[in-house]
Amino acid sequence: MLFRRGRESDNVEDRRGQSPRGGFLGGGRGIGIGTLLLLLAGAYFGIDPRIILTLVGGAGQPQQTSAPAQKPPADDAQSRFVSMVLADTEDTWTELFKRAGLRYQDPKLVLFSGATPTPCGMGQSAMGPFYCPPDQKVYIDLRFYDDLKRRFGAPGDFAQAYVVAHEIGHHVQNLLGIADKVSAAQRRMGQAEANQLSVRMELQADCLAGVWANHAHQTRQILEQGDVEEGLRAASAIGDDQIQRRTQGYVVPDGFTHGTSAQRVEWFRRGLSMGDMNACDTFSSNRI
Repeated sequence: MLFRRGRESDNVEDRRGQSPRGGFLGGGRGIGIGTLLLLLAGAYFGIDPRIILTLVGGAGQPQQTSAPAQKPPADDAQSRFVSMVLADTEDTWTELFKRAGLRYQDPKLVLFSGATPTPCGMGQSAMGPFYCPPDQKVYIDLRFYDDLKRRFGAPGDFAQAYVVAHEIGHHVQNLLGIADKVSAAQRRMGQAEANQLSVRMELQADCLAGVWANHAHQTRQILEQGDVEEGLRAASAIGDDQIQRRTQGYVVPDGFTHGTSAQRVEWFRRGLSMGDMNACDTFSSNRI
């Protein structure tokens, strides 16, 4: 990617090295190993943890926040890269919202290590990156990028940027009211139906990540040769079918929460090629 010397965002909080405060997921109430397994299996790429907790009857209460966070150190190359990706999403979505007659609100991105309290419960590294709607923050332990490269076979800076852009896609959904509608609908559904709705939510975030990349490249020419392939490889690597085969040796479609590898690639590619938010309506599409 070509913005390594680009603008860095002022909306990055560095909590690495801080001791986590507050209780466990569920506002201090204990949760069983079954719930933990659901969280680990379903939240690799940013599903709202409250959705899973709600489905198993353990929706979390707001957690207290950490002490005021610091900015990442200037010599930390990886955090600077993430900060530049965040800044680029801010520029892109501010402009796209403005064209639609709307006002974009910048989210925060929190860097943490191990665990950190959030209004969605205790954020854990094992959950992978996630977006928390109540505080409009993206949470990420940067060690996830090591997993992305070694465990999922998806190296490269654009693959890393895709991770952030996907979570920002959830922020866009939150600002547009989509997240609230999905959460309300899921509370009236059984788990299998709620999972299907989560898949549409995640595929839309993939598509919105593609929309960001399309407009960022048109405006600032950020993509280099091979970047698109990196993003598509990342989208494919974290499909539910691939993850289930890797972790349990077989596939259970009713347990999908993010979509298959083919679906994730298709919707990311759609956003990337069309650059139109209206092309990302996974909820009205008969075929996802």
